[in-house]
Amino acid sequence: MAVNLLPPVAADLLPVAGVRLGSTAAGIRKADRLDLTLIELAAGSQVAGVFTQNRFCAAPVQLCRSHLAHSSACRALLINTGNANAGTGEAGLAAARVSCEAVAALLGCTPQEVLLFSTGVIMEPLPVERLIAGLPACHAALSEDGWFTAAQAIMTTDTLPKAISKRIVLPTGMVTITGIAKGAGMIRPNMATMLGFIACDAAIAPPLLGALTREVADASFNCISVDGDTSTNDSFILIASGVGKVSLADTASAGYGELRAALIEVARHLAQAIVRDGEGATKFIEIAVEGGRDRDECRAVGYAIAQSPLVKTAFFASDPNLGRILAAIGYAGIADLDVTGVRLWLGDTLVSENGGRAASYREEDGAAAMQPAEIRVRVDLGRGQEKAVVWTCDFSYDYVRINADYRS
Repeated sequence: MAVNLLPPVAADLLPVAGVRLGSTAAGIRKADRLDLTLIELAAGSQVAGVFTQNRFCAAPVQLCRSHLAHSSACRALLINTGNANAGTGEAGLAAARVSCEAVAALLGCTPQEVLLFSTGVIMEPLPVERLIAGLPACHAALSEDGWFTAAQAIMTTDTLPKAISKRIVLPTGMVTITGIAKGAGMIRPNMATMLGFIACDAAIAPPLLGALTREVADASFNCISVDGDTSTNDSFILIASGVGKVSLADTASAGYGELRAALIEVARHLAQAIVRDGEGATKFIEIAVEGGRDRDECRAVGYAIAQSPLVKTAFFASDPNLGRILAAIGYAGIADLDVTGVRLWLGDTLVSENGGRAASYREEDGAAAMQPAEIRVRVDLGRGQEKAVVWTCDFSYDYVRINADYRS
């Protein structure tokens, strides 16, 4: 059960002018399950993306990178679940190309204007004939109101769809933003999340859109971990349809700061939803690290804590074995860290200072602080002014069960 996460309400998801979505059950892995989504974009739409750094990246990731290196113009996105088309060699690349060609023929665009995304089991051949056979149903279902169904269709081990909308008024007009994401396990993104798509109706110059995409990912999807694994298929795409009244050429454009903040807010909601819906999660944990010399070392400490199985299982059991957190801080890679300057809090409880247990700390206070479904860990490294935050969850018995049975 997701931690303090409610499913989105379909009526609350705002249409984005220039974006239509259609989903169907193509039987890619399981019958009668939504597993294929087509997103059609208006002519002139621009996109930018960031992708997994896994060297075994999936065929769709390779193709997306190639297409976006050629041009940021895009007319369609195609997303399938049930099969990752990763670890599939040249046959996987061929299947990805055929898929793009089929979408292009259906929509009357070029294959290079199609981006492809897959998620599911790795090292299995993509049943491309089923994917192509499902395209007409996706096309027939295209609608500006298709966001909720699409959020359902991209799920794998997720227990809830993840989606959000936001509307902001800028000096030159109103901008509508809607985003969807999927992910619950194999989450430790490196430049992206499992799958995330955010669209707005503003016109954004390609160089600015690329920079915005990297900034938005870095402030959201690159701050989460469920289990420390980086997937072969991680992708985050930002779409600017250009159909609305707002146009941004660079960071000096009116409303740029407001739009940037709104995009980060939407992305953070989706990123945190992934953690809240982490496989088997019972607790949502924010790890705030401050007092670092630079943000990278703060983030390294945050991830060391977030990805420690010993820390995560202790949180599941509400066991105040908090020396595990100190150990994680110690191996985070800061060679010259003076541990006597480090302080650790669990909620409002000071746990450690001066290299050991705080004089005021009592174990019952630590146990009480670990009981709630949402917990904040704060670390002060005592060596600078920089800070970073990482969001994670605990490890429960269900995490093992879900992943042991993933192919079943």
